[in-house]
Amino acid sequence: MATGPPRRSEPSPLGSRTAWTVWGLGVLAYVVAVLQRTSFGVAATEAATRYDAAASVLSAFTVLQLVVYAVLQVPAGLALDRFGARRLLIAGAALMGTGQLVLAVSGVVPLAVLGRAMVGAGDALTFVSVIRLAASWFRPAQVPVVTQMTGILGQLGQILSAVPLVAVLTGAGWVPAFVSAASVSALLGLLLWLGVRDAPGVRTRVGPAMSFSRARHDLASAWRHPGTRLGLWSHFATQFPATVFALMWGYPFLTAGEGRSPQAASALISLYVVAGIAAGPVLGVAAGRHPLRRSWLVLTVIGINVAGWTAVLAWPGPAPLWLLVALMLALATGGPGSLVGLDFARTFNPSARLGTATGLVNIGGFVASLLVITAVGVVLDATGGDYGLGDFRLALSTQYVMWSIGLVGILTTRRLVRRQMAAGGLVVPPLREAIKRDRSRRRSNGQAPSNGQAPPGDRTASSDPEDPDGTG
Repeated sequence: MATGPPRRSEPSPLGSRTAWTVWGLGVLAYVVAVLQRTSFGVAATEAATRYDAAASVLSAFTVLQLVVYAVLQVPAGLALDRFGARRLLIAGAALMGTGQLVLAVSGVVPLAVLGRAMVGAGDALTFVSVIRLAASWFRPAQVPVVTQMTGILGQLGQILSAVPLVAVLTGAGWVPAFVSAASVSALLGLLLWLGVRDAPGVRTRVGPAMSFSRARHDLASAWRHPGTRLGLWSHFATQFPATVFALMWGYPFLTAGEGRSPQAASALISLYVVAGIAAGPVLGVAAGRHPLRRSWLVLTVIGINVAGWTAVLAWPGPAPLWLLVALMLALATGGPGSLVGLDFARTFNPSARLGTATGLVNIGGFVASLLVITAVGVVLDATGGDYGLGDFRLALSTQYVMWSIGLVGILTTRRLVRRQMAAGGLVVPPLREAIKRDRSRRRSNGQAPSNGQAPPGDRTASSDPEDPDGTG
């Protein structure tokens, strides 16, 4: 029997050009979601005039949006397992576009609030779906890097809201600005329908139906593990300063409070976004090299944000430009720092309940954000609602309450995590001792470990016996 030349094996689609294209469309969806999420914040002063609303009423727009987002995190994870990322991304784009269109034509507060709630619902479906695309289209070793890139690139949406959207808003007015935002989501939905597939060879994935008992069991198991709660409190305390600033009160604070021009405020917000893009890889590498010290990274991010806001709020009179730039750089660490909380969910939970654990952790920062946004609005109203610098100083001081709550939660759950890890045979050495060991090892070896891993004694392992790789 004749034989032909040996057949070449088919190249793996994982990490291929198609994978990058699919992921790129997913990232575009996240960029648009961040644009829609932050669009109301840059229009807060115009909204006060359009709806003749007090600051606390304006806060309700964003608060409801965040409530919807937070409440839908766990259901979004369950829906993702059932219906796949492609369907959820298209549904998210449709919801956000419709919500922005409702906001554009609304002239009364209840209808406008409904529009923002729809934006929150569509936003809730987007990020988790893009993360699922990354896991489906890339090799396991690539997934952490792609995930970090997703979070970083998505923040470009804040630049779109701070620059072109503000330009349309100030030049053409409210209706053209939000109709334009809705049109962006409509175009996105078409691109997603044409170009996204759930996995190699699978256009739309359909998973098994999720029972109530299974969902309840996964939720309870994830919550019982102190590592999940450590992630939640880490996310709670790191994300809200940047979210409050970007979603609602940053632009009014810079323009009405600090007296900066709209162009200067947009430039500062853009700097904050660019700085966040730079900070992400630094924190990601640090968390990967020293996983036992991830909580210290979280505490450092909190300290940087506290120091930045304290310096600005305590400055006599309007803060100089260099200090506002420093504040932008401090706020830029919040988003990447909150991803450390999601990393706790990943390493202290088995893959079977990872979506549920991630949803729980992701609730933390958004709950803190909506509480602060509400508090700032209430305080501004109580001080007369003039949006003066003194009013903003008092209102933004409410952030210290959330930082205090978050710090207590982090320190309490970290102690529980370390106790559980010690019961499993892994004792976390004091930081001073770990630094001493690392210096001694560097002197004896002449260089740091070349494999990019943390040295022995400063690596972590999950105390959960279900953790398949034991990396913690």
